[in-house]
Amino acid sequence: MRRPRLPVAVTLGAIAALVLALAGCGDGSNEPADKKLTVYSGRGESLIGPVLEKFTKATGIEIEARYGDTAQMAAQLAEEGDRTTADVFIAQDAGGLGAVAKRGLFAKLPDDLLAKVPEKFRARSGEWVGVTGRARTLVYNPDLVSAAELPKSVFDVVGPQWRGKIAIAPTNGSFQSFVTSLRVGPGEDKAAEFLTALKANGVQIRANNIEIVQDVAAGKIPAGLVNHYYLHEIAKERGVPPESLKAKLHFFQPGDPGNLVNVSGVGVLTGSADDPDALALVEYLLGTEAQTHFTNEVGEYPLVDGVSAAPGLPAFTEIKPPAIDLNDLDSLEQTVAMIKDVGLA
Repeated sequence: MRRPRLPVAVTLGAIAALVLALAGCGDGSNEPADKKLTVYSGRGESLIGPVLEKFTKATGIEIEARYGDTAQMAAQLAEEGDRTTADVFIAQDAGGLGAVAKRGLFAKLPDDLLAKVPEKFRARSGEWVGVTGRARTLVYNPDLVSAAELPKSVFDVVGPQWRGKIAIAPTNGSFQSFVTSLRVGPGEDKAAEFLTALKANGVQIRANNIEIVQDVAAGKIPAGLVNHYYLHEIAKERGVPPESLKAKLHFFQPGDPGNLVNVSGVGVLTGSADDPDALALVEYLLGTEAQTHFTNEVGEYPLVDGVSAAPGLPAFTEIKPPAIDLNDLDSLEQTVAMIKDVGLA
């Protein structure tokens, strides 16, 4: 919850550390006055909700979470501006974070928090920081697609051999960030051409990545474009190892746009820049407990040292993404408009 600004001499990093220390001691007499946060989340409740609950249990700071897709939440923040009641924004991709930062709605995060994550996975200006890594990939059913048929490039999936056999989730933030990466990499014309070709090739539309992976595993569709970790999530829900599913992950050739490595991430709204609770949440998300949860329970890649990736995933360094700066994925509105103009949403 927002508070009056504290003296400049009190650093944000020191405040965050103090809050965590007080939460650990259990003596309520010295704790912050309200210990409440409003969080806008572009991440689904099933993915981030358990972590927020663990944070509350560890710190005593209550969370009021409002969920929607990342584009919706970013648009809501843009509409509310400095009138927003949100303290923290958690997004499923760098594009949504960048769109909010571009409007001047985020406060700069403390250097000690930013330093926990490699430079390429945080804002140049320090206004947001990545929490987990996620790679774009092709999920396919090996009973319906042979190894010899797997495409070398994501652009190959608009070929006639793939007509009606590929699924996408055009309203999902991860797909929108992928399209944005096409716009800033190969270019606007190439992105529009690709989307138009997908539609003309009878692409299958699903509401989200989970539906795509479920339908691929069930043999309803041969393949789809998704984030890598949904295979792990579905296997976890079913209580089976990922390799037992009739769904496999295929990465494209090194440097291909289809291998985009993005991040989920977090930013603190300007009106909450001096709120120790908000900084405590950011610190918790970058801590061992949360990073381990995202790794073991969700299947995402950790971004901080000391936490290993989930078994069965290719090493983060083995994924050869395109040369895209995540800071350049902030033109979310233009991407959503392009997807709608093509008729995919």
